[in-house]
Amino acid sequence: METNLFTNTASSAANGQQGGGAPAAASGMSANQEMFTKLLVAQIKNQDPLSPSDPAQFVQQLTQLSQTEALNNMAKLTSANASVLQSMQVLALGGQVGSDVMVNSDSVKLDGAKVKGEVTLENASSKTTLILTGSDGIERSVVLGPLGVGVAPFAIDPTALGLPAGTYKMKVVTSSGEQPPLDVAGRLNSVRLGANGNVVLNVGNVGEVASTAITAFNGKSATTSASKI
Repeated sequence: METNLFTNTASSAANGQQGGGAPAAASGMSANQEMFTKLLVAQIKNQDPLSPSDPAQFVQQLTQLSQTEALNNMAKLTSANASVLQSMQVLALGGQVGSDVMVNSDSVKLDGAKVKGEVTLENASSKTTLILTGSDGIERSVVLGPLGVGVAPFAIDPTALGLPAGTYKMKVVTSSGEQPPLDVAGRLNSVRLGANGNVVLNVGNVGEVASTAITAFNGKSATTSASKI
């Protein structure tokens, strides 16, 4: 009796697929689901009548397939939502183009104009020095003097320091041995989506950075000179 029940079910499923217009396709099943259904029907039809398969196994297989499909659909939905969020972020940041911003960076682009920045210390330093290293490998020192805990501004004057135009690596040497983060002031020139889908910002005095590198928006100054990239 059990065997006949499975055989009848299998025959009905097979006849439904052949005659009535592909119910699997009509119900929106994926190719994987349709293939699984065909294999399941074949497994039921060809089972040993003297040792029929446990129906619970078929239910388990169907459950696993449903879970896999659900995870795939969730991954696609997450990817689509991420794309929408990235586009919204570009639109939002696009409204900030022209603003003065602070960027967390370990390098700075110099072209003769004075560049401002900030260093944030967790420990007081009795002797603090900003080290600039150009493409020639030569280190130039800017003495910042003793600094207390917190944010301390600094400025780099390429003309006074005799620094040619170019990109310089930056680091701060402190008496406490701390390596504090550095923020560089610049103008937000443009916002775009990169090839990998990430938001890319072009900031004067720094170049292209990720949106996460922005530490502050300081508004649009009345007389903001165009920064070279």
